[in-house]
Amino acid sequence: MDRLVYKYNFAKHVPVDDIEDSLMIAALAAEALHGRAAVKMDAYFCLDKKNRTCVVDAGTSIGCDIARILSTFVTRGYGESSFKVERAQEHYRNRGQLCVTGAAM
Repeated sequence: MDRLVYKYNFAKHVPVDDIEDSLMIAALAAEALHGRAAVKMDAYFCLDKKNRTCVVDAGTSIGCDIARILSTFVTRGYGESSFKVERAQEHYRNRGQLCVTGAAM
């Protein structure tokens, strides 16, 4: 079974700590929209600081909102060329690679 994800690659001029902060604020904003329980159940994402990449599970409306908010924050802060994002299908059994869930926030 496949799932839709957004895969981000961030430019070197974007501080990785700022990416992490933006991701956490995006998850918090999604919580404001959908409620804490929904985010705990349906938000899955992972930031790989070393490789400057992030994956957001977009299989739910919550994940899509997190991806949209993250994209807006990074674009506003660092410009259009600060990251590349692609929609991709990943095999569901790799879900463990999404290392943070809403429950961990």
